[in-house]
Amino acid sequence: MQIENRASIQVSQPRGRYRWTILALVFFATTVNYLDRQVISLLKDDYLEPLFGWSETDYANIVVVFQLSYALGMLGVGWVIDKVGTKLGYALSLLMWSFAAIGHAFARNTIGFMVARGVLGVSEAGNFPAAIKTVAEWFPKKERALATGIFNSGTNVGAIIAPLTVPLIALWWGWQWAFILTGAVGLLWLIFWFAVYEIPSKHHRLKKEEYDYIHSDKDETVNEEKQKEKVSWFKLLTYRQTWAFVFGKFLTDPVWWFYLFWLPSFLNKQYGMSKTDLALPIAVVYTMTTFGSIFGGWLSGNLIKRGWEVFKARRVAMLVFALCALPVATAQALGQYTYWFAIFIVGFAASAHQAWSANIFTTTSDMFPKKAVASVTGLGGMAGGIGGILIAKTAGALLDHYKALGSIETGYYVMFIICGSAYLIAWVIFNVLAPRMRRVEL
Repeated sequence: MQIENRASIQVSQPRGRYRWTILALVFFATTVNYLDRQVISLLKDDYLEPLFGWSETDYANIVVVFQLSYALGMLGVGWVIDKVGTKLGYALSLLMWSFAAIGHAFARNTIGFMVARGVLGVSEAGNFPAAIKTVAEWFPKKERALATGIFNSGTNVGAIIAPLTVPLIALWWGWQWAFILTGAVGLLWLIFWFAVYEIPSKHHRLKKEEYDYIHSDKDETVNEEKQKEKVSWFKLLTYRQTWAFVFGKFLTDPVWWFYLFWLPSFLNKQYGMSKTDLALPIAVVYTMTTFGSIFGGWLSGNLIKRGWEVFKARRVAMLVFALCALPVATAQALGQYTYWFAIFIVGFAASAHQAWSANIFTTTSDMFPKKAVASVTGLGGMAGGIGGILIAKTAGALLDHYKALGSIETGYYVMFIICGSAYLIAWVIFNVLAPRMRRVEL
């Protein structure tokens, strides 16, 4: 089905919901993405650290390899996805990261894990540029933040599934099978992706009314040929809007990396929890973040539907969630009374992060045409990866230092202060650089 020149048609109540089927595929891909990357953190203390003699700095170095390769991958993968298209680009990325995840099982030393993490980082970098581009292709602006929040909640579902399954797999069949089985899950997704996905203008299952609704934004056109034109990174870096997104990701993505890679170890070192004890607390944290991710997308979308300008709705929502991240600085102090205080406070802060992410991710399609969305997302993801490297090295050195002093809890206290303050700083910088989020014409 070839459909053209419908951008000017305004549709308030669409007939058809096929775009949500597409979103379900993106949600499951994101779930697999985070399931695969979290396995190593769950095996670290009980299996890998004793077997390979890792220190906190050794583990931090392995995390840094992942972050560096993820950052470098982001630099190129967004451009590749814009060039080859969402369908092929997403599939290649997931195929590569599934094999990389399985490859961890064959590592025989620390260097082997670094190699596996490096390949995993480069290939997993494709998920978010492809996902954000998919949302931009299939949803109007008023629904994009909600759609982003929904697929982004797959990160939380993956983080919930991992502690419920990985320790049991390792216990029953050995740690190698934890990597093999979780990595193999992604290969099943490819079957459904090729069976279901196509861009809206070529999709034979998409109704005309829903197509019109998807392309109902007045400031966007549906010139498919023009959308295929490529834009260089250098040109994108000349715009303040690009730097607003880049700095926002650089300052806040590392917070999520810290929660993802150090939360299990924090609960183990601070409260003596074993891997089986960790399942419920981690499930609670990431269940909270699932609601945060969806609510974060719903809030700005609802404000837009109420008549707010897009930039104002995004700005207010991001400020609300930046403020919600601040209480994490109290997690260490209140956790002295019961570890559940720490768990709920970290869960609330992680929810704020996901709500923030649902909105800042969506600003790329608010400010740039669809042909540049994956590239801009990749640039921001690269900056977030670099920030993740810095926080990993900081955390490793800080925690080793205070562990040697017999006061590792002080190290976590400092890290939580850093995590809590990052969002307000990012919000200020974003609004200085792009106060009204003006759309870039390329």
